[in-house]
Amino acid sequence: MTSASARTFDVRHVQLARAAFAAIAAVMITFSPDHSAAVGAAVFSGFAIATGIVLLLAVWLVHPAGRRWPAAALGGIALVAGMAGGLAPLRTVTGYFAVVIVWALVSGAVELISGSLGLRARTSRPEIVPGVADARPAAPVGPRSESRDAVVVGALTLLLGCALLFVQPGYALEYTIEEAARTFTLTGVTIAVGLFGGYAAILAVYLGIAGLSPRPTATTDASAPADQKDSV
Repeated sequence: MTSASARTFDVRHVQLARAAFAAIAAVMITFSPDHSAAVGAAVFSGFAIATGIVLLLAVWLVHPAGRRWPAAALGGIALVAGMAGGLAPLRTVTGYFAVVIVWALVSGAVELISGSLGLRARTSRPEIVPGVADARPAAPVGPRSESRDAVVVGALTLLLGCALLFVQPGYALEYTIEEAARTFTLTGVTIAVGLFGGYAAILAVYLGIAGLSPRPTATTDASAPADQKDSV
Protein backbone atom coordinates (compact mmCIF):
# COMPACT_ATOMS: atom_id res chain seq x y z
CA MET A 1 0.00 0.00 0.00
CA THR A 2 1.25 3.46 -0.85
CA SER A 3 2.28 5.42 2.21
CA ALA A 4 0.98 8.91 2.90
CA SER A 5 4.43 10.40 2.41
CA ALA A 6 4.68 8.84 -1.08
CA ARG A 7 1.38 10.28 -2.30
CA THR A 8 1.47 12.98 -4.96
CA PHE A 9 -1.33 14.90 -3.22
CA ASP A 10 -1.97 15.40 0.49
CA VAL A 11 -4.39 17.23 2.74
CA ARG A 12 -2.79 20.64 2.15
CA HIS A 13 -3.64 20.40 -1.56
CA VAL A 14 -7.28 19.71 -0.70
CA GLN A 15 -7.33 22.67 1.67
CA LEU A 16 -5.79 25.00 -0.89
CA ALA A 17 -8.24 23.87 -3.57
CA ARG A 18 -11.19 24.43 -1.24
CA ALA A 19 -9.74 27.83 -0.29
CA ALA A 20 -9.44 28.81 -3.96
CA PHE A 21 -13.06 27.95 -4.76
CA ALA A 22 -14.26 29.70 -1.60
CA ALA A 23 -12.27 32.80 -2.55
CA ILE A 24 -13.81 32.81 -6.03
CA ALA A 25 -17.30 32.59 -4.51
CA ALA A 26 -16.53 35.41 -2.07
CA VAL A 27 -15.18 37.69 -4.82
CA MET A 28 -18.15 37.01 -7.10
CA ILE A 29 -20.63 37.92 -4.36
CA THR A 30 -18.65 40.90 -3.08
CA PHE A 31 -18.30 42.58 -6.47
CA SER A 32 -21.73 41.67 -7.81
CA PRO A 33 -24.31 44.48 -7.60
CA ASP A 34 -27.06 41.85 -7.72
CA HIS A 35 -27.57 39.86 -4.53
CA SER A 36 -30.76 38.17 -5.67
CA ALA A 37 -31.68 34.57 -4.97
CA ALA A 38 -30.83 33.56 -8.54
CA VAL A 39 -27.30 34.99 -8.33
CA GLY A 40 -26.73 33.63 -4.83
CA ALA A 41 -27.93 30.16 -5.86
CA ALA A 42 -25.74 30.20 -8.96
CA VAL A 43 -22.62 31.14 -7.00
CA PHE A 44 -23.39 28.61 -4.27
CA SER A 45 -24.04 25.90 -6.85
CA GLY A 46 -20.66 26.40 -8.50
CA PHE A 47 -18.87 26.57 -5.14
CA ALA A 48 -20.56 23.42 -3.82
CA ILE A 49 -20.07 21.35 -6.98
CA ALA A 50 -16.39 22.30 -7.26
CA THR A 51 -15.81 21.60 -3.56
CA GLY A 52 -17.64 18.28 -3.82
CA ILE A 53 -15.52 17.16 -6.76
CA VAL A 54 -12.31 18.06 -4.90
CA LEU A 55 -13.40 16.12 -1.80
CA LEU A 56 -14.49 13.06 -3.79
CA LEU A 57 -11.19 13.00 -5.69
CA ALA A 58 -9.41 13.23 -2.33
CA VAL A 59 -11.06 9.96 -1.28
CA TRP A 60 -8.78 8.08 -3.69
CA LEU A 61 -5.87 10.48 -4.17
CA VAL A 62 -5.23 11.72 -0.63
CA HIS A 63 -6.78 9.76 2.22
CA PRO A 64 -5.68 6.20 3.10
CA ALA A 65 -8.13 3.40 3.84
CA GLY A 66 -9.88 3.92 7.13
CA ARG A 67 -9.89 7.73 6.84
CA ARG A 68 -11.94 8.18 3.70
CA TRP A 69 -15.49 8.41 5.03
CA PRO A 70 -15.41 12.14 5.99
CA ALA A 71 -14.24 13.23 2.53
CA ALA A 72 -16.71 10.88 0.84
CA ALA A 73 -19.62 12.10 2.95
CA LEU A 74 -18.74 15.80 2.64
CA GLY A 75 -18.11 15.48 -1.09
CA GLY A 76 -21.42 13.72 -1.68
CA ILE A 77 -23.35 16.26 0.40
CA ALA A 78 -21.71 19.21 -1.39
CA LEU A 79 -22.27 17.71 -4.83
CA VAL A 80 -25.96 17.02 -4.20
CA ALA A 81 -26.49 20.49 -2.70
CA GLY A 82 -24.69 22.14 -5.61
CA MET A 83 -26.75 20.27 -8.18
CA ALA A 84 -29.94 21.15 -6.30
CA GLY A 85 -28.95 24.81 -6.21
CA GLY A 86 -28.47 24.73 -9.97
CA LEU A 87 -32.06 23.67 -10.65
CA ALA A 88 -34.22 26.50 -12.00
CA PRO A 89 -37.23 25.76 -9.73
CA LEU A 90 -34.98 26.14 -6.66
CA ARG A 91 -33.43 29.45 -7.72
CA THR A 92 -36.03 31.29 -5.69
CA VAL A 93 -35.85 32.98 -2.32
CA THR A 94 -37.33 29.97 -0.53
CA GLY A 95 -35.22 27.54 -2.56
CA TYR A 96 -32.00 29.41 -1.81
CA PHE A 97 -32.67 29.47 1.92
CA ALA A 98 -33.68 25.78 1.99
CA VAL A 99 -30.71 24.48 0.01
CA VAL A 100 -28.00 26.51 1.74
CA ILE A 101 -29.38 25.97 5.26
CA VAL A 102 -29.72 22.20 4.84
CA TRP A 103 -26.26 21.95 3.30
CA ALA A 104 -24.66 24.10 6.01
CA LEU A 105 -26.24 22.21 8.90
CA VAL A 106 -25.61 18.71 7.52
CA SER A 107 -22.14 19.37 6.11
CA GLY A 108 -21.07 21.35 9.18
CA ALA A 109 -22.23 18.61 11.53
CA VAL A 110 -20.42 15.89 9.56
CA GLU A 111 -17.15 17.83 9.41
CA LEU A 112 -17.35 18.83 13.07
CA ILE A 113 -18.04 15.25 14.17
CA SER A 114 -15.26 13.80 11.99
CA GLY A 115 -12.75 16.30 13.36
CA SER A 116 -13.86 15.68 16.95
CA LEU A 117 -13.52 11.91 16.47
CA GLY A 118 -10.03 12.43 15.06
CA LEU A 119 -8.96 14.48 18.07
CA ARG A 120 -10.53 12.01 20.48
CA ALA A 121 -8.92 8.99 18.81
CA ARG A 122 -5.47 10.42 19.54
CA THR A 123 -6.02 10.54 23.29
CA SER A 124 -8.35 7.62 24.02
CA ARG A 125 -7.98 3.88 23.74
CA PRO A 126 -11.13 1.70 23.64
CA GLU A 127 -11.53 -1.04 26.25
CA ILE A 128 -12.90 -4.51 25.61
CA VAL A 129 -14.06 -4.70 29.20
CA PRO A 130 -13.50 -2.24 32.05
CA GLY A 131 -9.77 -2.15 32.82
CA VAL A 132 -8.73 -4.20 29.75
CA ALA A 133 -7.52 -2.14 26.78
CA ASP A 134 -8.20 -3.26 23.23
CA ALA A 135 -4.93 -4.72 21.92
CA ARG A 136 -6.02 -4.70 18.29
CA PRO A 137 -4.27 -2.24 15.95
CA ALA A 138 -5.87 1.17 16.19
CA ALA A 139 -7.63 2.65 13.21
CA PRO A 140 -5.44 5.04 11.20
CA VAL A 141 -5.54 8.58 12.56
CA GLY A 142 -4.63 11.68 10.59
CA PRO A 143 -2.44 14.53 11.82
CA ARG A 144 -3.83 16.53 14.72
CA SER A 145 -3.82 19.71 12.63
CA GLU A 146 -6.11 18.04 10.08
CA SER A 147 -8.66 17.13 12.76
CA ARG A 148 -8.43 20.60 14.31
CA ASP A 149 -9.04 22.27 10.96
CA ALA A 150 -12.06 20.01 10.39
CA VAL A 151 -13.51 21.08 13.74
CA VAL A 152 -13.05 24.78 12.93
CA VAL A 153 -14.48 24.53 9.41
CA GLY A 154 -17.38 22.38 10.62
CA ALA A 155 -18.22 24.86 13.37
CA LEU A 156 -17.99 27.77 10.91
CA THR A 157 -20.34 26.02 8.48
CA LEU A 158 -22.80 25.24 11.26
CA LEU A 159 -22.67 28.89 12.30
CA LEU A 160 -23.64 29.89 8.75
CA GLY A 161 -26.64 27.56 8.83
CA CYS A 162 -27.77 28.84 12.23
CA ALA A 163 -27.34 32.47 11.15
CA LEU A 164 -29.49 31.90 8.06
CA LEU A 165 -32.22 30.40 10.23
CA PHE A 166 -32.61 33.79 11.93
CA VAL A 167 -32.96 35.69 8.63
CA GLN A 168 -36.54 36.20 7.48
CA PRO A 169 -36.85 35.51 3.73
CA GLY A 170 -39.65 38.07 3.41
CA TYR A 171 -37.80 40.85 5.23
CA ALA A 172 -37.65 44.18 3.37
CA LEU A 173 -36.36 47.55 4.56
CA GLU A 174 -36.40 50.63 2.35
CA TYR A 175 -33.77 53.29 2.96
CA THR A 176 -32.70 56.42 1.13
CA ILE A 177 -29.21 57.75 0.51
CA GLU A 178 -29.61 61.50 0.20
CA GLU A 179 -26.25 62.04 -1.50
CA ALA A 180 -27.26 59.63 -4.26
CA ALA A 181 -30.91 60.76 -4.23
CA ARG A 182 -31.95 57.14 -4.53
CA THR A 183 -34.02 54.72 -2.48
CA PHE A 184 -32.83 51.15 -1.94
CA THR A 185 -34.41 48.05 -0.42
CA LEU A 186 -32.55 45.71 1.92
CA THR A 187 -34.18 42.28 1.66
CA GLY A 188 -33.79 39.04 3.54
CA VAL A 189 -32.24 37.29 0.55
CA THR A 190 -29.70 40.12 0.19
CA ILE A 191 -28.64 39.51 3.78
CA ALA A 192 -28.55 35.74 3.22
CA VAL A 193 -26.40 35.99 0.10
CA GLY A 194 -24.10 38.41 1.92
CA LEU A 195 -23.77 35.98 4.84
CA PHE A 196 -22.72 33.22 2.46
CA GLY A 197 -20.21 35.57 0.84
CA GLY A 198 -18.76 36.42 4.25
CA TYR A 199 -18.59 32.73 5.14
CA ALA A 200 -16.78 31.98 1.88
CA ALA A 201 -14.26 34.76 2.53
CA ILE A 202 -13.47 33.54 6.06
CA LEU A 203 -13.26 29.94 4.83
CA ALA A 204 -10.86 30.93 2.05
CA VAL A 205 -8.55 32.74 4.46
CA TYR A 206 -8.57 29.99 7.08
CA LEU A 207 -8.05 27.09 4.66
CA GLY A 208 -5.44 29.07 2.75
CA ILE A 209 -3.44 29.64 5.93
CA ALA A 210 -3.92 26.00 6.96
CA GLY A 211 -2.77 24.74 3.57
CA LEU A 212 0.35 26.91 3.55
CA SER A 213 1.31 26.37 7.19
CA PRO A 214 4.17 23.95 7.95
CA ARG A 215 3.13 20.82 9.75
CA PRO A 216 4.95 17.86 11.34
CA THR A 217 5.68 14.89 9.15
CA ALA A 218 3.66 11.72 9.50
CA THR A 219 6.68 9.91 10.94
CA THR A 220 7.22 12.47 13.68
CA ASP A 221 3.51 12.62 14.45
CA ALA A 222 3.19 8.86 14.67
CA SER A 223 6.24 8.44 16.90
CA ALA A 224 5.06 10.98 19.48
CA PRO A 225 2.91 8.56 21.52
CA ALA A 226 5.73 6.03 21.67
CA ASP A 227 8.16 8.65 22.95
CA GLN A 228 5.68 9.72 25.58
CA LYS A 229 5.28 6.11 26.75
CA ASP A 230 9.04 5.66 27.03
CA SER A 231 9.34 8.75 29.18
CA VAL A 232 6.70 7.57 31.66
